Amino acid sequence: MLDAILPDSVVTVEVFGNDVPRDAALFPAEQAFVEKAVEKRRREFTVVRSCARRAMEKLGVPPQAVLPGERGAPLWPAGVIGSMTHCDGYCAAALARAGEVEVLGIDAEPHLPLPAGVEETVALPVERERLRRLASDDPAVCWDRLLFSAKESVYKAWFPLAKKWLDFSEADIELFPGDGATGRFRAVLLVPGPVHAGRRIRSFEGSWAVRQGLVTTAVTAAHG
Repeated sequence: MLDAILPDSVVTVEVFGNDVPRDAALFPAEQAFVEKAVEKRRREFTVVRSCARRAMEKLGVPPQAVLPGERGAPLWPAGVIGSMTHCDGYCAAALARAGEVEVLGIDAEPHLPLPAGVEETVALPVERERLRRLASDDPAVCWDRLLFSAKESVYKAWFPLAKKWLDFSEADIELFPGDGATGRFRAVLLVPGPVHAGRRIRSFEGSWAVRQGLVTTAVTAAHG
């Protein structure tokens, strides 16, 4: 799923289904975060961190705990950037060496329309108009869910740099269809972006795919 929308310098590990892999286990420091959580939360927390540690091994990084930091953002080993995502029946982690990829944010969602009333909450008026046109051209894609996922990926790329919240209304995302059930998107920030590598970020670029009943999105580039 993710390999199709990420550069070769990013390693990924995905798990399909709701079973916990036999080798999935938490470090004691991680266990403390989910001791009182419901079973579904504990399972997703465990499986997605198992994905992250297997991705670390692919990078040649010793497996270690991935603790939630500010606003729940994962704390990665020095020299590594990464992102994790999970939804019903799917968990994934994507990691890269810092410097090989500028920013990284991934998200996965079920390929289903958003619940009633959610689109009005997450989409700007101009975005909703674009969604109508996209749905008219290709009704097989749940464009509203795709937009939601893209905004989640943008936030995951934004937060490690900005260290503050980015509201749904603070990024204008345009979705571009591609070849088959894939494409790209561009997110223009409507608030001052963080300064990174000596320049202020004003937009993010990403890719998307719809496969196996899922929407996946990824952000790997930032522009001034």
